Amino acid sequence: MYNRILIANRGEIALRIIRACKEMGIESVAVFSEADRESAHVRLADQAICIGPAKSVDSYLRIDQIISAAEISGAEAIHPGYGFLAENAHFNEVVRNSQFDFIGPTPEAMEQLGDKNSARAVALAANVPVVPGSDGLLVDEDHAVHTAREIGYPVLIKATAGGGGKGMRVALNEQNLRTALQQAQAEAKAAFGNAGVYLEKFVDRPRHVEVQIIADHHGNVCHLYERDCSVQRRHQKLIEESPSPLLSERTRTAICEAAARLVAAAKYQNAGTVEFIVDQHDNFYFIEVNARIQVEHPVTEMVTGIDLIQSQIRVANGQPLPFRQEDIQLQGAAIECRINAENPQKNFQPCPGLIQSLFVPGGLGVRFDSHVQAGYSVPPYYDSMIGKLIVYKPTRQEAIACMIRALSEIDITGIATTASFQIDILRHPDFLSGNVDTKWVERDLLAS
Repeated sequence: MYNRILIANRGEIALRIIRACKEMGIESVAVFSEADRESAHVRLADQAICIGPAKSVDSYLRIDQIISAAEISGAEAIHPGYGFLAENAHFNEVVRNSQFDFIGPTPEAMEQLGDKNSARAVALAANVPVVPGSDGLLVDEDHAVHTAREIGYPVLIKATAGGGGKGMRVALNEQNLRTALQQAQAEAKAAFGNAGVYLEKFVDRPRHVEVQIIADHHGNVCHLYERDCSVQRRHQKLIEESPSPLLSERTRTAICEAAARLVAAAKYQNAGTVEFIVDQHDNFYFIEVNARIQVEHPVTEMVTGIDLIQSQIRVANGQPLPFRQEDIQLQGAAIECRINAENPQKNFQPCPGLIQSLFVPGGLGVRFDSHVQAGYSVPPYYDSMIGKLIVYKPTRQEAIACMIRALSEIDITGIATTASFQIDILRHPDFLSGNVDTKWVERDLLAS
């Protein structure tokens, strides 16, 4: 097993990885920007190395600085967490060429599945359902128009690189398609340096269901069941839960087996997430693979009892997984609410600043993954998420009640947060019945 791991990330995920390392008897090395000098992950790591100024482009995205820190610290492996360089195949390759283990998939698998167009081809070859769409990337406007006529309007234009809704547009007719295509290509080029887009049939009011997988180097590919991430705002997840409240057992089995089949076909190793949309008739369609650990991985940990970060580390170290598919049981219900430093009363405006006081909820089945504390100043340079509140109970009804109670207890002064808005979601009849989709928050909750 490794003696020392460097964590090429910040905030709560860096702290989560540090905790896993400590429990495994592995020393941890934190990297930090000048803005994060007082962050908890810096304080709790065995070593901490500054890698640059506050802006991520000058620190957390500096491959040379991260490799230098790994060399100085004597680390044997690098864990990328999520975001920043986590799905950067070039970084993955540089890490391995610098004689460090990368705790994640190979660069080849990351490239193949990180590109939505090539991932779609893998899915088709593995007999995994995909949304009807273009055969490869769109060549020009005429190609887009011809394809849209074949599959029927409305259609969805999607960037082949990146995520977060960038480079994505819905077109209702041919005139709309031509304008939307130009907008999507320009946005994709600006955001990802890749203007490539493709076309899919637009699925109205879909649910977003993703399957957690993990695979070792010995041919063992396992799924850890699904998470429902349908509660979103502007393509950003707000609440995640497992199991999905509306999937039948038949669909659950089919979607999880499809995810495992896809990653096996891609010869993928380590943890990853296979994402699907599910229509109103329980038909599911593959959309993409996230070749990394997800923000919402604690939900899966709670319902399976499997530590995903420790599993990632063991797989990267060449060890076989200590379980097989038949050993993994889905038990109880878990919900995660992302707590963001945003003001819901001001159109979710980011709210960086000094946290004057912080009270963290507790009780049976309550977990709070966060790097913040009283006296911590939330910097304006990074994602606004300051913590994840996770609850686990025997049933969904009990988990919802527990989460509402925990959200009402959490008390953060000095900045605005989304905690009270999350309570509004959890109390809404549509959420209670599971009758939500990826546009529900904007269409029904915020518009009312």
